[in-house]
Amino acid sequence: MRLPAVDRRTLLIGGGAGVGLIVAFLAWPKREGSPLRAGPKEGVLGPYLRIATDGRVTLAVPQTEVGQGIWTGLAQIAADELGAAWESMAVEPAPHGQAYINQLIARDYEVTTRITAGSTSVRAFDQPLREAAGVARALLCGAAAERWGVSAAECDTEGGFVVHEGKRLGFGEIAAEAAGREPPDIPQLWVPGAGKIAGEPLPRLDLPAKSDGSFRFASDVRLPRMIFASVRMAPPGGRLTGFSREGATRQRGLIDLVVRDTCIAALGESWWAADRALARAAPRFTGEDGGDYLVKLSDLLDAGDATRIFERGDYDGATADARPLAATYRIAATPHRSLESPSAVARFTGDRLEVWAGTQAPELARAAAAAAAGIADGKVTLYPMPVGNGSGRAVEVETVAMAVELARHAGRPVSLAMPPATALNQDAVRSPWIAKLSALPERNGTIASWSARIAGMAGLDASVARAVGKDVPPFAPGGAVPPYGIPAIRIDAVDAALPIRTGYMRGGSEALATFATESFVDEMARAMGLEPLACRIGMLGGAPRLARALTTATAIGGWDGGGPGSSMGLACASLFGSHIGLLAEASIGADQRVKVSRLVAAVDVGRVINPNLVRQQIEGGLLAALADATVPAPAYVAGMPRAEPMRGRGYERLHEVPKIEVELIRSSEAPGGVSGLGVAVLAPAVANAIAAGTGRRLRNLPFDPMAAA
Repeated sequence: MRLPAVDRRTLLIGGGAGVGLIVAFLAWPKREGSPLRAGPKEGVLGPYLRIATDGRVTLAVPQTEVGQGIWTGLAQIAADELGAAWESMAVEPAPHGQAYINQLIARDYEVTTRITAGSTSVRAFDQPLREAAGVARALLCGAAAERWGVSAAECDTEGGFVVHEGKRLGFGEIAAEAAGREPPDIPQLWVPGAGKIAGEPLPRLDLPAKSDGSFRFASDVRLPRMIFASVRMAPPGGRLTGFSREGATRQRGLIDLVVRDTCIAALGESWWAADRALARAAPRFTGEDGGDYLVKLSDLLDAGDATRIFERGDYDGATADARPLAATYRIAATPHRSLESPSAVARFTGDRLEVWAGTQAPELARAAAAAAAGIADGKVTLYPMPVGNGSGRAVEVETVAMAVELARHAGRPVSLAMPPATALNQDAVRSPWIAKLSALPERNGTIASWSARIAGMAGLDASVARAVGKDVPPFAPGGAVPPYGIPAIRIDAVDAALPIRTGYMRGGSEALATFATESFVDEMARAMGLEPLACRIGMLGGAPRLARALTTATAIGGWDGGGPGSSMGLACASLFGSHIGLLAEASIGADQRVKVSRLVAAVDVGRVINPNLVRQQIEGGLLAALADATVPAPAYVAGMPRAEPMRGRGYERLHEVPKIEVELIRSSEAPGGVSGLGVAVLAPAVANAIAAGTGRRLRNLPFDPMAAA
């Protein structure tokens, strides 16, 4: 069965004999055509698809592969609607083009660009890919029907062929003929889930290359005459005050030193030579000690101007002559702790520039490269490489600008990779938070009013603003409104102008808000003498999908009520268009460290594109959040997080990783986001488990059981 699309969003652009089928969105004028270019014996189907004469279908993927499997997920969507054979599917990063803008990010952050962040990839591109594939399928069917002398409505596609009553023609055989056909006014789409590819646990397309080491990242790029660079940078607001040129020149393989007011870079025959030269140069920088930023944040929370970002009901009336319960939650600035250091390669050829970079924001990186080179954006070709770090660090684009400047200085291609210590020093960390919550319990076991006053700094919008040279917008946390049926709510935000650099991290501000909200709901339940699950379910009448996720997790996990002496805690959240319930089993060990032994998650992410990818993202998010919750936050020196080795910092070894169970709840709703779900619920579920078992309430992140309230 098929459904019509909402409107006619495509038109046909004839590419000439032998070129093949070209379908482009109306946003692309006919004179411009598709941003894709056909290779030998290939036909181009709009901004997303190419078909070769051997039947191979190549999808241009707008989103960056950061380990989440989006190359595979989006390929499944397109292949399913097109009726392609999965074994014939291939992917490549999409080129620059308006068709690839992430409309969800554009809407939420008022910036027209392409960004992989916010658990938006499938949500943003499910419908556009289905529409493009649906139009292409109709054109292929029309071309085949004309050959056979039958009605196009009687034809269909399956396994890379157009089929009709025992006859079949391969896609590659008829792509050129389809180029002369007009697209339908209302393209027909299959009912979601009716195909044979989307929804299946297919193996990841990038897995073989990652397994054998042939998968290439930006630092793997090699070009003729290329040299390598390392860098040291000043703290925010600081300057380079001195270095030993003599020491640097003693390093064999050094080619040149590039000195600027705020940084010093070395160019070498190898990256090791360049980095060792900088170590011998021993650069010195100025920088001011910002002091204890959490203390400053607390002062701002109490005295700073607040902006009302959400209000529902009559809060003042609900709290008149009442004394709500209150608690304060503190979250330290969290670094990305990337395994892959930021890197980029730049090469000038005449008046044009090429850049290879692992980036989650290709358009922002391209603009940064053009600005650094002093040329127009149109003269820059950026090749977006995969990212070996799923935490969100690759939204930043400063490495691209530095690589371009060094390549221009050297007159040769340059590969720049930040040393791990510099990458951490210069990290745009997840914002510190302080949240003061208060709530008024009702005698019937519900909550009558809820108030949150939160101090913090901008995240993703700060990263975007820096990249485009704009002022960072005020702090406006997402996810701060609780999902419960509370009649009176008010949420206030206090923008904190602290001397530290903040940016986007997986899970966004929603993860921080969920820690405070779900911890405080648990406190409220216990203060009212209620069992935590029953208390939550009693307030989730308007959120049946979330209630089902929570009850499914507790049923599978064997929820014991969470009474005194229990090791179980709960948390739930509705975020990114999805819903998750989590049961955690945790305790405090003899070494006073939090130990998590088991995690049971139930998730409703709407229509599932690939169940394996969903489970991987939930598991990975839970483990990433566990590290953020248990590994001590770095000290700050001169406005920068101090770089410390990962060894001995408290990361889980393999035998310490908790048992994780993930249950997927079947749903026919539109696909929701996944990558940030596990990140959001881990910390509150663990904190609630510790409170049940020990009576200690962990209100600070990272956890410090010795300082628990």
